Amino acid sequence: MSASPAITPADELSDVVEALRAARRQWREAHRRGGDGRELPSRELLAGMVQCLSGALFPMRLGPPTLRPENEDFYVGHTLGAAMTTLRQQAALELRHDARQRGEAEPAQDAGELASRFLRTLPRLRVLLDSDVLAAYQGDPAARSVDEVLLCYPGLRALISHRIAHELYQLGLPLLARVVAELAHADTGIDIHPGATIGSGCFIDHGTGVVIGETAVLGERVRIYQNVTLGAKSIPTDGDGLAVKGQPRHPVVEDEVVIYAGATVLGRVTIGRGSIIGGNVWLTRSVPPGSVVTQADSVGCG
Repeated sequence: MSASPAITPADELSDVVEALRAARRQWREAHRRGGDGRELPSRELLAGMVQCLSGALFPMRLGPPTLRPENEDFYVGHTLGAAMTTLRQQAALELRHDARQRGEAEPAQDAGELASRFLRTLPRLRVLLDSDVLAAYQGDPAARSVDEVLLCYPGLRALISHRIAHELYQLGLPLLARVVAELAHADTGIDIHPGATIGSGCFIDHGTGVVIGETAVLGERVRIYQNVTLGAKSIPTDGDGLAVKGQPRHPVVEDEVVIYAGATVLGRVTIGRGSIIGGNVWLTRSVPPGSVVTQADSVGCG
């Protein structure tokens, strides 16, 4: 009985390459996708853009270590120019992708105009982020300086990315916004959907495991500790069983609320101004301003 011919590593590799090609073709035919060039934005380029924007917003802290004060404006201008070039290119990819999804030949919006509008938001973002830095410094006895907050705190890192992502989301670039948000999520363990609205002076302390949903609204000077969830209680579906998108389904947290570690707040409920939500609380009802909610209070809340 003759032995079967041996399969070489080259043959095995060729078989896998062919099978992957077949899988791609099947997907593209099923979803009417072309295979002619890059269709989607690049995570790597967007990560570089966020790094540039962070440096431009805080040049002497998050910019290059060799930067001198006399060169600050030049660095900011040069870095913003590079970031806006990336944004225009990546926005064009998203807009063309969306147009194809709708069966349209050309995007309805202009990537260059969107990039210009984003650029004009940066002074306001800097002011917002200054309030976040100050909130962390004032709210954490372990913080020795505002510089330490900027360099070390994951909550601040997440908020820089969120405030960038939220502007992109508001401009009609939700895919770019989501990529920026998920890059920060991977780095910090803090998951903030770019659609969430967060007021000034936010402090996310420690931060690991924090989840803030798309339609959540946070007022000013809100403090959140690790492993807090501001999520949806249930997800409405249409007649075909698909999730209905765009409905308000996450909490509204008013000004000066503190939510301690492990608390879960679900649904379109309102946490009144100045309330304190204790650790590990499970809450699915609104509470009036000035409330103090503990685990005992939250038992059976529905």
